[in-house]
Amino acid sequence: MKVDVLLGLQWGDEGKGKIVDVITPNYTTVARFQGGPNAGHTLEFNGIKHVLHTIPSGIFRTNTINIIGNGVVIDPVILKKEIDNLAKFNIDIKKALYISRKAHLILPTHRIIDAASEAQKGKAKIGSTLKGIGPTYMDKTGRNGLRVGDIFSKEWDAKYATIVAKHKELIGFYKFDFDITEAEIAFNESIAFLKTLTVVDSEYLINKKLQANERVLAEGAQGSMLDVDFGTYPFVTSSNTTTAGACTGLGVAPNKIGEVLGIFKAYCTRVGSGPFPTELDNEEGELMRKIGNEYGSTTGRSRRCGWLDLPALKYATMINGATQLIMMKTDILSAFNTIQVCVAYEYEGITSEELPYDIVTTTINPVYKAFKGWNCDLTQVRNYADFPVELTNYVEFIEQYIGVPIKIVSVGPDREQTILR
Repeated sequence: MKVDVLLGLQWGDEGKGKIVDVITPNYTTVARFQGGPNAGHTLEFNGIKHVLHTIPSGIFRTNTINIIGNGVVIDPVILKKEIDNLAKFNIDIKKALYISRKAHLILPTHRIIDAASEAQKGKAKIGSTLKGIGPTYMDKTGRNGLRVGDIFSKEWDAKYATIVAKHKELIGFYKFDFDITEAEIAFNESIAFLKTLTVVDSEYLINKKLQANERVLAEGAQGSMLDVDFGTYPFVTSSNTTTAGACTGLGVAPNKIGEVLGIFKAYCTRVGSGPFPTELDNEEGELMRKIGNEYGSTTGRSRRCGWLDLPALKYATMINGATQLIMMKTDILSAFNTIQVCVAYEYEGITSEELPYDIVTTTINPVYKAFKGWNCDLTQVRNYADFPVELTNYVEFIEQYIGVPIKIVSVGPDREQTILR
């Protein structure tokens, strides 16, 4: 058996949580492979909205185990709050949730370093969520980090003190005022709680499940255009959000990757700074934001909105090896009489369908193709055959341009508003 991978193809916020929740009954295991509490996966069912930041989105399904993989960075305080919020659902957390010993920990000082670094950049800031993600990954690659397995060591207090001392020196360099007294109290309480959870060598667990022919789903966070290697650098996250990240973030070999499910919105959004060729800084963009409720589930920040960018989507599909596509929030575009789709870029005197090396300083003008809108309520539609012809044309054009089939079209936030093709 192989690991199927589900990930975002844009700048995050594509709707991964909902789709993981919908397809989880087909899997025995759901595993997060990168990112941290900077992610926010929203699920909605029975009229109730749930937002998960660290825990995999299969947690609400019975008979499914959920693994926080080694590639994830964990803030124990946020994880504890997240688990506390699940108490009303009577989930047996010790049986349903497994945490990798090799996952790195976000310390209170990581968050302060994040804030200090971002403040120093001024107008050049990258739009960090200030959750301490970047500094934690920096310590990981710098071989200074603390991992979940370390909390069981007799040397834990000494290890913690050593790294915090280094952090304080760095924060002093930024001349940033801080006080971690209260944060450390909450952190220590959360570490004690973390010790009561099920901590495992997740790479062995996942591979044993594959050997037993059990189905495993790898859940990505954020989006491919935020990948540290292939995203819109330097306005990216600190981890590999692509399919390759599932291998290193879970400990599975490349030949163990099966289907790759790529998720995208019927339009584009982005939170924070960074290039966005199709952004609509006008009334149309504001209408998208309002109808789509485009506000970050983690930060609450307004998302920037714009038309669908097909060259970027095709690029993300290529680097991930996506085998099937899933289109989200299609119902939001019902408000528009005409829908534009970017099919190429004009820059430096050329027209190209390829993403250029530098879209941060290079002026890019999108080349658009116009589609007639469908102007009808899609939220009650339950069969693809009942789609208006305008929407069918939109779906089929995207499919032909990308060269990969669109298998699912979402017409609303609820589990039931998910149309299989």
